[in-house]
Amino acid sequence: MSCNAIAGLLPVLNPYVLDAHLNALTSFVSRDPRHPGHAKAKAYIKEQLGAIGFGTISSQQTTYQGIPLENIFWTIDPPTPYTFVPQVGGAVLVSAHYDSTANRTAGWRPAFDPAPGADDNATGTAGLLEIARVLVQARSAGLLRTRVVLAFFDGEELFFKGSGAYMATLQKPYPYKAAINLDMVGFNPITDRLDLLWYTNASAALRDRFLKANERYAIGVTPLNAQFAADGNTIMDAAPFGIAGIPSIALCQRYGENDATFPGNYTFHTTSDTPDKITNKRLWLKAAKLTLAVALELADETAQ
Repeated sequence: MSCNAIAGLLPVLNPYVLDAHLNALTSFVSRDPRHPGHAKAKAYIKEQLGAIGFGTISSQQTTYQGIPLENIFWTIDPPTPYTFVPQVGGAVLVSAHYDSTANRTAGWRPAFDPAPGADDNATGTAGLLEIARVLVQARSAGLLRTRVVLAFFDGEELFFKGSGAYMATLQKPYPYKAAINLDMVGFNPITDRLDLLWYTNASAALRDRFLKANERYAIGVTPLNAQFAADGNTIMDAAPFGIAGIPSIALCQRYGENDATFPGNYTFHTTSDTPDKITNKRLWLKAAKLTLAVALELADETAQ
């Protein structure tokens, strides 16, 4: 796939569709797995993936301290002659967590109280749903040469229990050559910055690919700050894969202390993380574009 072909697909990502998904996901009151809204969110994600009309939907059931969790997967394979062989280890994993929490709100009760999770992480979930739609167009144009799996992880707010449970099922040689994660990408009233978290030296080349893609396709994330997660102690769904040695990246508006390019999002993990707090929809769209661009570059490479 040429750079021109990828560049031509990036504008297909629709900010109005992103908005519609975010408003739907936050309308369920809470996506905490102990709240009734969680089941509605699961049904919505599956419904939207089914409406795309292509790809395979599957799920993984797991539990954490008696709390049922469900990871949802959407898999798209390349057309012939690029039939994917799972054992080869050339698939691309793109993920976002769909659960939410408001555990920073005093007296918050997980089973009863709101946890709208607009920024954290309806932004990432909506981005993934819209990326799925564009990947079908890419496949129809003959632009996919390897499998792409979109993972909607549960239990991230319980310290990435969904993604950790999935990673535990994977055996070497791992089926993925890269794992990309979107988490909190819609808040910043000052700049269009993103942090680029990478894990172990195995992730360095993927980190560099993101930095180059931001320039190559004039996406305009500024600044795009690469941060080395030296001990893996970052509560992001890329961590289990990165620590295991799979090249892994997490995109987040800020992971760390506030600075001149990020004023701090004080509504995350509270009942006030509502759609009106998405202060930078331009950044949100850029995060989705950067994720799609790198995923398409990787998908253009046949499994090795």
